[in-house]
Amino acid sequence: MAANMEWLDSQTSADTMAVVKADGYGHGIVPTARACLAGGATWLGVATLEEAHRLRDAGITAPLLAWLISPGLNVAGAIERDIDLSVSGVELLEEVRLTAERLGRRARVHLKADTGISRGGAPQSAWGLLADTAAKYQAGGAIEVLGAWSHLACAEDLQGQTNADQIAGFDLFLQALAEAGLQPSLRHLANSAGVIAVPRTHYDLVRPGIAIYGYNPVVEVDTPLKPVMELRARVTLTKRVETGRGIGYGHTYATERETTIALAPLGYADGIPRVASNKCELLLNGRRRPIRGRVSMDQVIVEMGDDPVRPGDVATFFGPDPAGPTVDDWSVWAGTIPNEILTRIGARARRRYVGSAHL
Repeated sequence: MAANMEWLDSQTSADTMAVVKADGYGHGIVPTARACLAGGATWLGVATLEEAHRLRDAGITAPLLAWLISPGLNVAGAIERDIDLSVSGVELLEEVRLTAERLGRRARVHLKADTGISRGGAPQSAWGLLADTAAKYQAGGAIEVLGAWSHLACAEDLQGQTNADQIAGFDLFLQALAEAGLQPSLRHLANSAGVIAVPRTHYDLVRPGIAIYGYNPVVEVDTPLKPVMELRARVTLTKRVETGRGIGYGHTYATERETTIALAPLGYADGIPRVASNKCELLLNGRRRPIRGRVSMDQVIVEMGDDPVRPGDVATFFGPDPAGPTVDDWSVWAGTIPNEILTRIGARARRRYVGSAHL
């Protein structure tokens, strides 16, 4: 992970914010944050205030931005712990101002614009009001507008028009801020694909996410990124079954011959997608093996044929072994993206960190 971060940081002259939301994309938020900082990140980005507080509770003091904040949440703790806040509207901005004044502190905010994703961020019609209000509150000393940002919708589509349109929209947002007298020192737009392939999006700060964990969203560009996570479980039981034996709930698969089956104790409660049933494989005793029947809550059933297997043998669901399945394979089987496969891995899967002396 640190090596991935070092390479991403080398691709830009901007500062780097490592996005470690969703428990570090399933890898563990605190070890992930420390590895990214060791690899050159100077900022950390999370979705929720709870995630931000977990990092501060762990003693991590790096600059930190939280961006999924609703009016009514406790922003006082964030202000007191030097957690920067993303603001998309004047209602939240007013709440931050009042809280900062009550605390006798100055809150740091990053104003967010919607430039095309139609999700978070102020719509263009509200940019002027947001800018004017923020400028007034900054002049009053309650807030500091440190950042201005937006998020790319189709960054990996290098042939489309959306990136250019969003860059133009972001520049218009910065112009609206400037007209109100605001000059935020951290302008940020680039996600992983932007860092890798769209230099015009780099501005002052970039925000790689999935690339940190080893997955390149831009198919046209080769990178040295290496997947970080390996998911394994030890076989709990093996048995011999006859031809025509129904496997799992609903008997969606029946054996075509006498065969050996093995149980591996990870299921959909651990993040193994049930929708991948009867399509997915794992690596067991040197070969890919089909997972038969429906993925259960706690386990899967693997067909071994006549090959030897015994309890305690290691089944690899995905990892770096070129012989075995990858997260990209699971994404295809489940009809989704690597981000979802990684973030689905639940708390029951015990994390073990390798090469982590600095963590």
